[in-house]
Amino acid sequence: MGMLEAARRYTVEEVLAFPDDGNRYELVGGELLVTPSPTQRHQIVLSRLHLTLGNYLADHPSVGMAFFAPADVIWSRRDYVQPDLFVVPADEVTGDWRDCQNLLLAIEVVSPSSARADRVKKRRLYQERGVVTYWIVDPDAQVVEEWHPTDDRPRIRTELITWRASDEADEVEIHLSDVFADLPR
Repeated sequence: MGMLEAARRYTVEEVLAFPDDGNRYELVGGELLVTPSPTQRHQIVLSRLHLTLGNYLADHPSVGMAFFAPADVIWSRRDYVQPDLFVVPADEVTGDWRDCQNLLLAIEVVSPSSARADRVKKRRLYQERGVVTYWIVDPDAQVVEEWHPTDDRPRIRTELITWRASDEADEVEIHLSDVFADLPR
C-alpha cells in the first residue's frame, strides 16, 4: 500500500469562491473547517452574549466594536476564520473586514460538529495570532473555557465571566446563569 496522501490545503481565494450553501467555511493553516448552520440553542447563547457586550461597548465606544459571523477575519493566505462573536479595536472598524487583524476578544459557542476545531485548531491559531481573550462557550456543560495567548490550559468559568477591554475601561460581568437560562434542547 502506498503512502497516504497529504490532506488537501486550500487558500482564502478558493474558499471565498465556494457557493453559498449555508455552511460556514474557515481555514486554519490551509485546512478546511466546515460547520453547518447553527442551532437555535447556539444562536440564543450568542445573542445573549452579543447583547451584553454590545451594551458594554456602547458605553466604551473608544474601545471597539463587537461583530458576529459571518465575517471574514483573514490573517494570511491560509488562515481565515469567522468567530461566532468577536471584538476589534475601534481603529480597525473601517468598513473593510481585512482591517480586522487584532481581536480583543473571540468567542466560539461549541456544538458537537465544531468542538474539536474550536478547542484545538482555532484555539491554537487564536493564541498564535495574539487574540487577547478567547472564550469557548459550551451550552451543554454550561461552562466557558477562557484562554489567553500564553496559556497552556484554560480557566474554567462556571458562574461568572468578566472581561475588560483595556486597562482604562470598566470590567463587564456576565453571569452564566443568564446566558444559559431556559435553553431549548
